[in-house]
Amino acid sequence: MAEHSLPNAADPNRSWWGWGTNDQQLTAAESEQLAGRVAELLPGHDLTDHQPPDPHALAVPDPRISPSPALAQICSADPVDRLAHARGKAFRDVVRNLHGEVDYLPDLVVRPRNETDVVDVLDWCTEKSIALVPFGGGSSVVAGVEPRFDTPSISLDLQHLNQVLEVDPISRAARIQAGVFGPSLEDQLRPHQLTLRHFPQSFEFSTLGGWLATRAGGHFATGYTHIDDLTESLRVVTGAGISQSRRLPGSGAGPSPDRLFLGSEGALGIITEAWLRLQARPVWQETSTLAFDDYASAVAATRTIAQSGLFPSNCRLLDAGEAFINAGTAVGGGLLILGFESADHPVSGWLDRTRQIAFDHGGTELSSRSRDSNAEDASKTWKSSFIRMPYQRDALARRSMIVETFETACTWDRFEQFHHAITTAANAAIAEVTGGLGVVTCRFTHVYPDGPAPYYGIYAAGRWGSTVAQWDEIKTAVSDAIIENGGTITHHHAVGRDHRPWYDRQRPEPFAAALRAAKHALDPSGVLNPGVLV
Repeated sequence: MAEHSLPNAADPNRSWWGWGTNDQQLTAAESEQLAGRVAELLPGHDLTDHQPPDPHALAVPDPRISPSPALAQICSADPVDRLAHARGKAFRDVVRNLHGEVDYLPDLVVRPRNETDVVDVLDWCTEKSIALVPFGGGSSVVAGVEPRFDTPSISLDLQHLNQVLEVDPISRAARIQAGVFGPSLEDQLRPHQLTLRHFPQSFEFSTLGGWLATRAGGHFATGYTHIDDLTESLRVVTGAGISQSRRLPGSGAGPSPDRLFLGSEGALGIITEAWLRLQARPVWQETSTLAFDDYASAVAATRTIAQSGLFPSNCRLLDAGEAFINAGTAVGGGLLILGFESADHPVSGWLDRTRQIAFDHGGTELSSRSRDSNAEDASKTWKSSFIRMPYQRDALARRSMIVETFETACTWDRFEQFHHAITTAANAAIAEVTGGLGVVTCRFTHVYPDGPAPYYGIYAAGRWGSTVAQWDEIKTAVSDAIIENGGTITHHHAVGRDHRPWYDRQRPEPFAAALRAAKHALDPSGVLNPGVLV
């Protein structure tokens, strides 16, 4: 596409207020069915459906800044465009949109056509002291893209930097622009029979740059799941110049420049390109689903598998509540979903050994299937529900439900105590703010030899107009418990502004001082995503 023809407007099919696209929102029938299930679980809850407001009718303030003539053609002041770039897609973001709140909007949305434009925009923002917030797909659930300050700001949307520029089939790597969305990235790699194999839940609506800037975790439970492990080198536009690291399989040459920018959330620079490690596309895939009567036994089985060196691509443990709500399966203790895949060899032997470990801990196989099987089972049901979860959350948010998640990680030795502390804090907070009308679920999204990454779900009955405040109370109580019990405030959702108070408690102070010094060196004007990390 020629540069002069690049669109400079929001995709009309993308929802400005909630997750995903307008055509994939729950239908009226699906929404009513969902409401019916909630009514059975929480009788008496007011399930009135509150429609999203017309964005054109909202009192969006005029921009406080005007672009320079050289940048005008890549800038948008359209009110709906600005609304769509004002927040991420967390529960509290969606609810505030449903209420028509228009605070903290970017004054302009800027869509650079190339890296030169990125440099020019940063120079302009530096000269005029305008805050610059990098924006990929806007799927942040931690207020990472929200300009939560009173000074003028722009949202730097990198959607036009969306190409796989170079493929190295010998080393199995590719040079890729940061603004490419997940599906387009895989489409461009497919002719080479290669894949990045990084599939976060936000895959369809998030970008490579966002994954890198937030240290995203993919769908696969072991092995190369974090984008960190797939990063060969980075190219970053900073206030001190362009940082380009060297392509290497590994290096012991001092602290890693890539590790500095991975997870920096746009506060240290704007990632424009990266070399990423690729894999051959899988040929063999097999899955098994196993039930446990006892949760502790299910956890022990999962730990043994994680420490076995088998490294399944999927090793996801759902507790009884999560299994029932999102997999449609009733179990006494837990549901373990296992999967293996390979481009090189059959995987049945690895799956057989993993099954045996589960059997040794009291597991019972419910189903198994290969790649080409069309059979429906709990793993397929859960996967479909997993993809649709954000849409279901939005439909429930419209009906005054508090539906949100928090994720963390801890070591195996402390999991039992940690899990008790977190669920106790969550249930106590739910009781305090809702009268006890809610449930807490848990699933392991990732497992490591030294510990799991528990992902907790909250489903609670709220009061329309108060659900954000209610969730904030629950979130605060749980976050305090996570830090007090030795967990991390986030395993793969990033820090943003919502996690910042607990991140400050988690990180060592000498490192915080070093990070502040790096911020001053790379962004001396302080315009890059103010309030994030430092």
